[in-house]
This record gives sequence, C-alpha cells and structure tokens, in this order.
Amino acid sequence: MKPDTICGANAVRALFARRGADVQRLFFVAEVKFEVGEFCAELAAARKPYRMVDAETLEKIAGTGHHGGIAAVARGRPVAIFSRDNPPVLPFLLVLDGIGNPHNLGAIARSAAFFGARAMLIGEGPGHALPSDAAYRTSEGGLELLDLYKTRNLPAALAALQPFYRTVAASLSDEATLLANLPRDRPVALVLGNEEHGVSAEVLAACRRQVRIGGRGTVQSLNVAQAAAVLLHALTSQSV
Repeated sequence: MKPDTICGANAVRALFARRGADVQRLFFVAEVKFEVGEFCAELAAARKPYRMVDAETLEKIAGTGHHGGIAAVARGRPVAIFSRDNPPVLPFLLVLDGIGNPHNLGAIARSAAFFGARAMLIGEGPGHALPSDAAYRTSEGGLELLDLYKTRNLPAALAALQPFYRTVAASLSDEATLLANLPRDRPVALVLGNEEHGVSAEVLAACRRQVRIGGRGTVQSLNVAQAAAVLLHALTSQSV
C-alpha cells in the first residue's frame, strides 16, 4: 500500500495521536522546530528518522507547497470494507456518494470531526475520491478522527443500514423535506452526493427520505462541503 504523506501541524498531530506507530519519518522546516519536539522525541524512542530541511526540499517531499512547514510519511491507512452483516451502529453516520474532489472529501471530513461524527462510509469506484494526501491535508486531522468504511454497492449498504438509521439523502428536489422539518427521533445516515450531479438515482431510491436546506433562492445551492457543514451542525446537535 502506498504510504501516506501527511502535511500541516493539525493533521500531523492527529496522525501521531491516532496511529503514531505508523509514522515512518518526519520532515520539518526551521521555523517550526520548537513545535515538533514531542514528535521527534517519539520517533527517536522508536529509532525512526526525523530531519529539518529547507522549504524547497520539504515541498518536494510533500508534493505540495501547502505543507505548513511539516510533513510526516506514514504507512498507508487501509479503509475498512463495509460489512452488511455487521454495520456500524452509531448516533449518526455520514455517507458519501460520488464525492470526486479530494479537497471536498477532506473539507467534509473536517466538518464531520468538528461536529463530533465518528464514522464515514464512502462509495468506491470511478470518480469516487478516497483518502489521499490532498484529502488528509485539507481535513486538518479530521480524517484521522473518523472510522472509515468503503463499499462498491451503496444501495445495498443503505438497505443494511435501514434497521438502525433513518437514511436521508441531501437533495435539491422540491419533494425533499426542509431540514427544519426532518424528524429527529432516530439516528440519521446522511448521504451527500457528487459535486455536479448530486446523489445518484440508485442511491436516492435506496434512501427513505430526502432533505434540503432552505435558502433565499438567490443561488441554487451550496458547495457540497458547505452543505455538509450546515447539515452536520443540524443533524448531530442532538446525537453526539
């Protein structure tokens, strides 16, 4: 499995907190050397390398100029295969159907972790972003704080979730329930769809309800990461 390259202070801190044993080496610039002492001490105790480098070298290691002065290389984190026989049963579950931009994936994970969600189920296949260096960087540690699952058959996964959750798809349809009117009497599995096309027809049909965010109508919709933050705030407030 390809190693993860995790950049930015918050993402690296979450990496060390959740799976520090997976960290293989650490690189940082002089400007942050006093902030990384605990990480260096942990690596030194495990006889793993760390090194101060210049900004140009760090950019090459990180593969981006947006590295925040620190980059850790870690063993790749496998995403668990969703089990229809033993699905995660939680107060709230976030489900992604066709989120294609890794930066949106990271931003959604950041919001999910901020609002206390504990897990995320990701559709797998062409055009579906899975955790990557860019997603980890954008999530600011959020991806590390979530249990991650993936499936190639989201409709079947949603069917397996039905006994435990109210499955709800975010939608722009006039038939969708306004967010304020959505019942909150049981856990919600919230499905967010592709940036351009929304939730696919097959996945929409597998959901028991649709929900939309009421706006002023001056623009049609929010960016999926913005919509995720609004929905997460509303739907986790009574469940976490």
